Amino acid sequence: MSVIDKLACSLGRNDEIPNQELAKELCRTKDSESIKELVQCLFNGTTAIKNDSIKVLYEIGEAQPELISSYVDDFITLLNSKNNRLVWGSMTALSTIANINPGKIFENINLIFDVMEKGSVITVDNGVSVLAKVGSTNKEYEKKALPFLLKHLETCRPREVAQHSERSMAIANSGNKVEFQRVLEKRLDDLSQSQQARVKRVLKKVNSM
Repeated sequence: MSVIDKLACSLGRNDEIPNQELAKELCRTKDSESIKELVQCLFNGTTAIKNDSIKVLYEIGEAQPELISSYVDDFITLLNSKNNRLVWGSMTALSTIANINPGKIFENINLIFDVMEKGSVITVDNGVSVLAKVGSTNKEYEKKALPFLLKHLETCRPREVAQHSERSMAIANSGNKVEFQRVLEKRLDDLSQSQQARVKRVLKKVNSM
């Protein structure tokens, strides 16, 4: 049985459980050929197969990122897709492998910026994680990614500040913590009590660096 036959759409299912189960199976077996087939489907399959394939792939990335890290170029290419599911799914996949393959992502950091500027909520959420993780691996990368992230934290919607400050934590360090504190402290008055509590926890962690 082909891996495609195990996708939710091939089984006539409208839920994600078959895709999640397939991801677990491929993590357990480390079936590189099936993973390769799923990546190929992102470019050649029907829309339903593409959508299910990217789901399986980023689920694999969440559990065992090394199994999909070699496909970084494919995920970057798909950030230009007209299929929004593939765009945010690929950004999600990149967020799982950003620590493993930061160099290739950094080469395309301007594309990441552009996609985040016009992307969906999920695209932006995971783009923040991508930039923070990439920026945490190298001072050159940090210098490029940090200003974008800080500007984003200054201007994003209040309901996004807490989550995005948490996601940005990966790039925070003793050398840039004052900038982080300044931006986040300015946003506190915009936030609800529960959101403030989350941001204050971030500030506490940053302050201890």
